[in-house]
Amino acid sequence: MKKLAWIAVILAGVFCSLPGQEKATIDIIKPPGGHRPRIAIPEFRGSGAAQAFMTAFNDTLRGDVRGSGVVEVVPETMYWKTVPQQPSDFRQPPPVPATPRSRKGELVAPENGGGLWLTDWSGPPVSAGYLAFGYTAVVNNVLVLYGNLFDLSRGTAGNAQVLGKQYLASTLDENGARQVAHQFAADIVALFGGKPLVGTHIYYVHQASFRTPKEIWVMDPDGKNQRQITHFNSLTIEPSVSPDGSKIAFTSYAKGRPAIFVFSVNPVRDLRFYNQDASMNAQPSFTPDGKQIVYSSTASSSGQLCRIFIANLDGSGFRPLTSSRFIDTEPKVNPKGGTIVFSSGRSGPEQIYMMNMDGADIERLSEGTGEASNPSWNPDGQHIAFAWTRGYAAGKFNIFTMDVATRGYVQLTHDDGKNENPSWAPDGVHLAFMSNRTGRSQIYSMLADGSQVQQLTHDGLNFSPAWGQ
Repeated sequence: MKKLAWIAVILAGVFCSLPGQEKATIDIIKPPGGHRPRIAIPEFRGSGAAQAFMTAFNDTLRGDVRGSGVVEVVPETMYWKTVPQQPSDFRQPPPVPATPRSRKGELVAPENGGGLWLTDWSGPPVSAGYLAFGYTAVVNNVLVLYGNLFDLSRGTAGNAQVLGKQYLASTLDENGARQVAHQFAADIVALFGGKPLVGTHIYYVHQASFRTPKEIWVMDPDGKNQRQITHFNSLTIEPSVSPDGSKIAFTSYAKGRPAIFVFSVNPVRDLRFYNQDASMNAQPSFTPDGKQIVYSSTASSSGQLCRIFIANLDGSGFRPLTSSRFIDTEPKVNPKGGTIVFSSGRSGPEQIYMMNMDGADIERLSEGTGEASNPSWNPDGQHIAFAWTRGYAAGKFNIFTMDVATRGYVQLTHDDGKNENPSWAPDGVHLAFMSNRTGRSQIYSMLADGSQVQQLTHDGLNFSPAWGQ
């Protein structure tokens, strides 16, 4: 197979490889009137030593708010050169005409306040509904952000403030600046009904070069703070995150053949998962309560075919859910419970199927054309994302979403290399995925309508993102 999800099968030397569109959109936002609120985020400045960290701060703040999907950030080229830093900087337009005088001698009111009137930001060329502004300073060796959000429709600066808060960084450096930017952005996003991603993490497979081992790494949603989790010096792949974010499960060849490991993440330690006797135990995924794991295994199968198992968190109490007559892999439990989606070759080329938690009522979700794999549940329990060769780039994998009830699907990636391994963010409106569009496999994120694509990794080779708390 071409896909990383099947690499464990290949290297194990077992026989687990597989020889008119209805729209199903996912609501990114639901604003009144159908338009996203427009927000201006002019450059924040730092007082004294804080200024050295403001590039990192401004990039993070704008990136978080712009990428949230709940608002439209007005381009910086529209902004005034004079930017208020605190509410007291605003001025009210004069109530009566003021100088200069016209040729006829009557008094003429000024046209704008140069950036110090609310109407400077609510009217053309900015035409924003909201304004985020403030500044940072170092107080008692602590980086402090003074963040404000104004509703520009409220008329006066005294009435316009909807958010005014101080944020304290844990470190006096760029990481601290990004920390308070994330927190301020999270508060802004929450005010518009979005679910902030601050505090969530993306686990993924990192390989420094083609000749080095694959290990599990983790990063923040914006690609920052990348760090290594496993140190097996072996092929370690297929991470999955528990619902509460406290554990990860993955596949590793550290003991010679593919086996499942379960780790806590804080602190990082092996929780000892019992692997039943099989040439392969792989592709683990947690149940919604975090107490069990579903996975693919060749245990007790005729001809060493893969089937789906479920076991307790320590590997005990394992039992099969599907028959050993077929090749079944990549199980994912619906976050609302009750059903499992998985990949299978039971009808020929690999396709997406769904079954009950007891293995009954198996039905195919994908059309049966091309190859379909890498299913991932949206937190709403109604939509999945998956990789499919069907669509506008036949023979190449692209990311699709599907409404499971109607089978309606939407293609999100187009003509940009091979795109696989989608993983939903906890907010249900962002996806992480793997793409080789730059010539090497890297991790990207996007909104559920295919917009706001951002490259998150750049060094080495990176695969199989799993987005969790």
